[in-house]
Amino acid sequence: NVLYLDQLYDFAFRFRFKCFNTSHQTRKTKRIRIAMKLKLLLFCILFFQISWGQSILGKWKTVDDVTGKEKGIVEIYEHKGKIYGKIIEIFEVDKKHLKCDKCQGEDKGKPILGLNIIKGLVKNGEVYDSGKIIDPKNGKSYSCKVSFEGKDKLIVRGFVGISVLGRSQTWTRLK
Repeated sequence: NVLYLDQLYDFAFRFRFKCFNTSHQTRKTKRIRIAMKLKLLLFCILFFQISWGQSILGKWKTVDDVTGKEKGIVEIYEHKGKIYGKIIEIFEVDKKHLKCDKCQGEDKGKPILGLNIIKGLVKNGEVYDSGKIIDPKNGKSYSCKVSFEGKDKLIVRGFVGISVLGRSQTWTRLK
């Protein structure tokens, strides 16, 4: 990439300053070349920061797709190359101490607060999929697909079989 940028600058430099040959102008053109390289470097950094700026990792406020009420906060993190989501806060005081009695397998009887509800998502282009999500209300596990809607919103979709047979929630990033 660095070699390519240098070649690009050499071409731009020769094209723009082809007819200047005096030593006085050579110093000036060197300064201009350095300034042009710095500008291009800054542009590249900003471009890559914007394109890589969307990260699923962090804390997200969940909202019930049926009632529209805020339910809690899920922290999404990466472990061994896969994405997981853990409930770190429940807004309804009377539900903070509930256990996932309807869950299957290793999650059965675990407290909902601290429960990993998203398991094993993998990035697939602009979407995270190939994982599972648990609904602590009914203890059922669904296939999961997560995508961005804008910069600070996630569309979290749980489904059985194909994505059309499911439901979605919109989660908002905590700042």
